[in-house]
Amino acid sequence: MSLLARVARRASPQYNRFLTRGVATIQDTVAECVPVWRADIKDLRGKHGDKVLCEVTVDQAIGGMRGIKGMITETSLLDPEEGIRFRGYSIPECQKLLPKAPGGNEPLPEGLFWLLLTGKIPTTEEVKGLSEDLAKRSQLPAHAKQMINNFPKDMHPMTQLCSAVLALQTESSFAKAYLSGSVNKME
Repeated sequence: MSLLARVARRASPQYNRFLTRGVATIQDTVAECVPVWRADIKDLRGKHGDKVLCEVTVDQAIGGMRGIKGMITETSLLDPEEGIRFRGYSIPECQKLLPKAPGGNEPLPEGLFWLLLTGKIPTTEEVKGLSEDLAKRSQLPAHAKQMINNFPKDMHPMTQLCSAVLALQTESSFAKAYLSGSVNKME
């Protein structure tokens, strides 16, 4: 099977059938998926690690990687004929399958986030639990609020987002564990 066919298979709804077991949290769902993903990547690298994906010019590298196949991703695929697909699902399929707010017509963002992260269409209960978990984690430390409030009004929104996320590193349990030396690559 070719590399592109393998990636396409992994992004298809048929491949994601192994993720259909109901799981209470997104953390549990991801933890269940990671061993399978690791095995697939190990297998892919073992069989195809020395294969060339494309040639790259200096202009492409300097120009921001435009047109360079530089990463394998399964979260989305942009097809010129079909449009964008998220984990193998078209936008109309996502609109139909993902949970909606009561009385709403469009999927909840948390449902799409779940799909992108896990490859699984979440249940309404799973999305509700994720929404509650995110709400519990939504408190910003005072220094981050102050920094955000002090951004220049004409600062680009993406710069604001990146800066604000980086400022949250002071609260990161991962960063604390990493600094203490207790993080292992397999965790």
